[in-house]
Order: sequence, then structure tokens, then C-alpha cells
Amino acid sequence: MIIVLDGPAGSGKSSTAKELANRLNIQFLDSGALYRALTYFWISSGKPNIRSFIKLLPEVDISSEYKNKQFYVTLNGEDITDTIRTQQVAENVSEIAAEPQIRAFVNNYMRNLVLDDVYIADGRDLGTAVFPDADLKFFMTASIEERAKRRLKEMKLSDPSITLEDVEENIRQRDLKDQSRASDPLKKAEDAIEIDTTGKTFDEQISEMITIIENRTKLN
Repeated sequence: MIIVLDGPAGSGKSSTAKELANRLNIQFLDSGALYRALTYFWISSGKPNIRSFIKLLPEVDISSEYKNKQFYVTLNGEDITDTIRTQQVAENVSEIAAEPQIRAFVNNYMRNLVLDDVYIADGRDLGTAVFPDADLKFFMTASIEERAKRRLKEMKLSDPSITLEDVEENIRQRDLKDQSRASDPLKKAEDAIEIDTTGKTFDEQISEMITIIENRTKLN
């Protein structure tokens, strides 16, 4: 069983999906972390041209695990859980994630991962491209200002020099790239339930979504 949360950068997908996973006692899958992992690999490989980088994908050994309320990512034996949250990775992830062969690589990993358990996953195209037959789909959104404030709090932990203006501009650029990319652009699935979190407390949005999940699935 798979429940998916899609939406733009900073809309609260990851924190919401984690909390729902914890309260419902199911697995959490952070698709964005997987794209960040490949972006980190691209950067650490010297930023080769995309065609050359794609040829390196067979060498990638990526694994992930959700434990103790944290989504851990390992790349070729290296724990990169914190490293992938830097501004440098954030500024390049949309470019890497836009490549069809890279998306296919990540999508294949996720589809294999969720075969044997109940998962909740967050991303940008899960309900439209990766899991079109998901048991339940949400599309989360919020104003750019609110999304930037949330993302700033997260990024300050790994990059203290980052400013709110930097984050807002990064989010605007990522929205544009995500919505206009040729391969699986960001958009709301027709059967997704929209959750606008602007002005809502975290507990309010969690309670709203748990009620929907309990009413529409067998998780209760």
C-alpha cells in the first residue's frame, strides 16, 4: 500500500509525511532525498556533463532507511543524510532531477522499495508518474513566503549563512523548473486531495489528513 504527498518545494511534504508515518506506524519514503543524493554525487564527481554523468549511474549504490524519525541515505557506503541538505545541493537538484534517465533510475528504486510494506512518500510527481495507482493521493501547497520560512529553518542547520531572500529565490526558480520540465513536470493529479497549509498549524494539517486517511483506506 502506498500513500503519496506531492507539492512544490517547501510546502511541508516531508515533515508532514514523516509525522503521518510515525502516527500511523508505517514506513516513510523521501523521494526528494534520493534526487538530492544523486545531485551530491554529480557535484562530488566534478559536475560532469549530463550525458557523462548518466553513464556513471550503474556505479551508484544507493540505499535508504527510515528509523528513529529520520530518513537516512547512504551513497556508495557513505552516509550523506546531512550533506544533501546544503544550499549547493538545493541549487542544482532541479537540473539533475529534470533528466528522464535520472528520474527513471530513482523511480525504479522507489517502486522496488515499496513492494513489501505500507509506505507514505512525498515528492513532486509521485501521484502522476511514479505511483499513478496509489491508494491515496494528496497535493500540498502553501504561499511562497511561508514555504521559504519553513525551508530556511531546515537549511540553517547545515548552512548558517543562508538568508530568507536566498531561499525565496531558490524556491521560485525550483517551482519554475519543476513545472516546466519536459519529463514528469510538477502538477496535481486529477484524483489528488489538495491541502493548502497556509495559515494552518502543523497539528491542524496532520489531524485533517489523518481523518481523510482513516476514512478512505484500511489504516485505522
